[in-house]
Amino acid sequence: MKGICILGATGSIGVSTLDVVQRHADQYQVVALTANTNINTLFEQCIEFKPDYAVVVNAEKGAEFKAKIVNTAIADMHVLIGAEALVTVATLESVDSVMAAIVGAAGLLSALAAAEAGKTVLLANKESLVMSGDIFMQAVKDSGAVLLPIDSEHNAIFQCMPANYTPGHDAPSARRILLTASGGPFRTTPLEELATVTVDQAVAHPKWDMGRKISVDSATMMNKGLELIEACLLFNMQPEQIQVVIHPQSIIHSMVDYVDGSVLAQMGNPDMRIPIAHAMAWPERFDSGVAPLDIFAVKHMDFEPADLQRFPCLRLAMEAISAGGIMPTVLNAANEIAVEAFLNEQIRFTDIPVIIEQSMAEFSATQADTLAHILEADQQARDQAQQVINSLTA
Repeated sequence: MKGICILGATGSIGVSTLDVVQRHADQYQVVALTANTNINTLFEQCIEFKPDYAVVVNAEKGAEFKAKIVNTAIADMHVLIGAEALVTVATLESVDSVMAAIVGAAGLLSALAAAEAGKTVLLANKESLVMSGDIFMQAVKDSGAVLLPIDSEHNAIFQCMPANYTPGHDAPSARRILLTASGGPFRTTPLEELATVTVDQAVAHPKWDMGRKISVDSATMMNKGLELIEACLLFNMQPEQIQVVIHPQSIIHSMVDYVDGSVLAQMGNPDMRIPIAHAMAWPERFDSGVAPLDIFAVKHMDFEPADLQRFPCLRLAMEAISAGGIMPTVLNAANEIAVEAFLNEQIRFTDIPVIIEQSMAEFSATQADTLAHILEADQQARDQAQQVINSLTA
């Protein structure tokens, strides 16, 4: 039995992970589940899976949760409150695998702590790697942790890499990565209409069921930009070796182009339980609960290059990873603030890349050599992005 800690248990990745755990209860024991504010879903999960620990980051909701479990079957469960408790449960001795599924920069410290503790890190939180880059990868190497990517694209690339490939190392025979993208809900929307798109339209992804922030990132293609940065780090490739390919059907999840002209692709229905099950069973495989791919129903697959005029966030991500240093951290922080403002209906959809670009212009690519420096840059970029928002909404 492997002990698993799920950071971000109530989000879409956490829910899908628990679905896979349920199918393989003979192999996995849930040690800890965490949530920010969604204590009702967390309560239901704890009743079903009976973890040793539950973490609620929000203090007020944490107090409510403690009261909620009194006189229930989980009354003796350890309940921890606050962000620091995420690190505590991610590094428990009884935890073998950590599903790092907290969205945004909030997931950095706990994911990094799991890597430093030598855990098997199932990385769904791309922002952790985007922000801390070399520090995160060095922690994996120093501790002997196993890093397995959960993003469907990076998991697909990992599956297409040579046998016994380890993330963070060279794959000399692989010359290029073809990183696929659905194109989101606005792939064919006239450019002049993008300024008036609503929040509901932006979060209505045509293929994937995701949280609101990630859905907006997919609509702007920032999600793909962050994935490009993550791919550079996971697979030790240069930005020019990674090509973003729009593939609306989302059946091919990414491809690896080899020096002999072979191109290997990983295919499957668009369901996150596939990469989750692959990582949880690795190096073996087990049932994910996803229906087999019906290629006759798919009938055809389309591919087109990414339009950087339509998706300026992708261009900004390319610029950030090319500049290096703290610039990916700045990009991510400014994006988080801009997306939050859009979701709160303070700015237009088309203001998101404007805020990011103006924020990035205020920084230089100083070396991201310590965690303290990264966190400082993150906060400064958030402050700068808020200033830009204030000027736009004044």
